[in-house]
Amino acid sequence: MIKAGIIGATGYAGGELVRILMGHKDVEIKWYGSRSYIDQKYYQVYQNMFRIVEDVCRDDNLEQLAEQVDVIFTATPQGFLAGLLTEEILRKVKIVDLSADYRIKDVAVYEKWYKIEHKSPQFIQEAVYGLCEINRDRISGNTRLVANPGCYTTCSILTAYPLVKEGLIDVDTLIVDAKSGTSGAGRGAKVPNLYCEVNENIKAYGVAGHRHTPEIEEQLGYAAGRQLVINFTPHLVPMNRGILVTEYANLRPGADGKLPAYEEVRAIYDKYYGEEKFVRVLDKGVCPETKWVEGSNYVDVNFVIDERTGRIIMMGALDNLVKGAAGQAVQNMNLLFGLPESEGLELVPCFP
Repeated sequence: MIKAGIIGATGYAGGELVRILMGHKDVEIKWYGSRSYIDQKYYQVYQNMFRIVEDVCRDDNLEQLAEQVDVIFTATPQGFLAGLLTEEILRKVKIVDLSADYRIKDVAVYEKWYKIEHKSPQFIQEAVYGLCEINRDRISGNTRLVANPGCYTTCSILTAYPLVKEGLIDVDTLIVDAKSGTSGAGRGAKVPNLYCEVNENIKAYGVAGHRHTPEIEEQLGYAAGRQLVINFTPHLVPMNRGILVTEYANLRPGADGKLPAYEEVRAIYDKYYGEEKFVRVLDKGVCPETKWVEGSNYVDVNFVIDERTGRIIMMGALDNLVKGAAGQAVQNMNLLFGLPESEGLELVPCFP
């Protein structure tokens, strides 16, 4: 059995990690780390775990934890892991970090967007960006540190990646409009997330400055072969879970001066995702919806060509706590330990 520890086990992403790993036949959770609930029974924090998890919550002592487990999941705020990680720890244990500490390769960009000093930049280049469908071949038993992608970024990147990689769109015209449920903001009490603030309301936030922007730009830039600058605008919507992105870009005409036809674009998506377990390219004319991926590790994508404007509208939907966080982390763990990638993730979407 793989021994796992979770730091941040009482946050939304950490709670989802517990739920998923409880159904993983090859993993045993040995450490439920939490600053706020030390010595409390885990099920007293999440009553859905009553008579399922009897363990008590422990602290966030990374050094002590590294002595006891094979893999650590850090579902923590930005800066936590970067402030504690050492070479000695990485020699003992594999880490899947759900924060942004090691996602962005340029430390100056990280510090600019996250407004904090990076305490361990020496590990940034080693960290593998854990978007499995794109970087699967870089995640293996020799990998020590995985930077688990964010929820907005996972959906935004996977929705556009095939067309960016194949040069079918003008990436300089790319606009990403994204919507998220309130769990994406975490479990901490914040006035903007109170029921009366969110219910019957939808609002944009982080306009022209959301910190997931450079992550999307960097990863799609690798696909394009050059640096990108995009518009990314997130919105908060009154639902618990889910990410929906709608992306717009100009199509590139072919050698004959004509725009690519539906069949050509569809073939590109099928080329990249036809064999993927967790990315579902929907039937023609079917738009992704968050309710059809809720509680699962699936990403649904599709597109519509607007011949009138010469643009393509790309759409994607995922569950921000599963494929956007905990599910993807487990997918990465499976790759790290040579297990079937879908082990523990055969989660059928919930409905209604």
